[in-house]
Amino acid sequence: MKKMLLLIISLSSLLFASSEMDTCKKCHPTIVEEFGDSMHKKSSVDDDKVHKAVWDKHPARESGDYKCANCHTPNIKKEDAAKTDQQGFSCSSCHAIKDVELHAQENKNIYTTEDKTFFSAEAGREKEKVKYKYETSLLGLNKTSVGSPYHTIDYTNEKFYTAAVCMGCHSHKQNAEKFTICETDEKGAKDKKQNCITCHMPKIEGSATTIRMSEKHAFHGFAGARHKPEMLSKYVELGFEKTANGFSVVVENKAPHNLMTHPLRVVQLRVNLIREGKTTALETQTFVKVLGRDNAPSMPWIANAVLEDTMIKSEEKRVVNYSNALLAKDKIEVQLGFYVVNPKALKGLNLDGDKELEAFTILKDKYFTVE
Repeated sequence: MKKMLLLIISLSSLLFASSEMDTCKKCHPTIVEEFGDSMHKKSSVDDDKVHKAVWDKHPARESGDYKCANCHTPNIKKEDAAKTDQQGFSCSSCHAIKDVELHAQENKNIYTTEDKTFFSAEAGREKEKVKYKYETSLLGLNKTSVGSPYHTIDYTNEKFYTAAVCMGCHSHKQNAEKFTICETDEKGAKDKKQNCITCHMPKIEGSATTIRMSEKHAFHGFAGARHKPEMLSKYVELGFEKTANGFSVVVENKAPHNLMTHPLRVVQLRVNLIREGKTTALETQTFVKVLGRDNAPSMPWIANAVLEDTMIKSEEKRVVNYSNALLAKDKIEVQLGFYVVNPKALKGLNLDGDKELEAFTILKDKYFTVE
């Protein structure tokens, strides 16, 4: 009986998420289509194979104490999240966040209690709260709708302009050891001109809604390491300088956070020297943050120390020197890319053999010619 009740609750949550998306699609078809391919939508253990691999290894799995539910499956009860098929985020998972409560272990999203009220941001409308209603004229013969036919739109929440709304899930996470396993600098969620939203949800062509047409809308695919990383490449610059003993490659991270914030990510700088048609691969530089325990690498939930941290930091210019003597007309190919999961961790997570996760993704590729 208990299992049947849990199944009913879980299916209800699943149907809610599906029906909500169908409703939103009526007015926001482009946004819903983008969102459907995003890692926010695919954040559950059933849709995110990396998250599932970590959860399958987690000691709390046997007891079902799924502590990730607040962010990975926010529409359902935490204790039910990993027991049956679930969906990740829905539209309301973000747009109903009224505030973010700050805590040492992890922050908490506070959702509005106002029925069918969603928050949004639009320049010039910061003081507006648009309630759906019909306005009549000509003695009631002419009826005109105002706002959305499904919900109230509240433009007054400043957290949607500064991206502070993202800090409920993306600020930091501590494990049971009270050790911070991942962290995003909050300075990237304070400025209205450039923040998490302007970088990861850039304005692209197409109307946000079919009700009130606009030239552009915020990209709801959420650009990141696993989806549309090319959108983030403009926040990385590669430079080259010939030196007396060889040359230097400069990697500039323009983001207000580490180049990669997830503890499983690995960044590599690959440089090729091209001379008279022959390509020579130079030493690969690896940038990584390794968590561990007892002086050995470990899974995040038992880590209590940082064993190595060479990840390129916020707004850092990392200079990498090479001692190779250069000749005129030599070409230097510089590639900066990453692995979604550290190759050394794939086997331990039973992810070895996965072509997507074993692939090296190039974030930026540039050629320099020696004069």
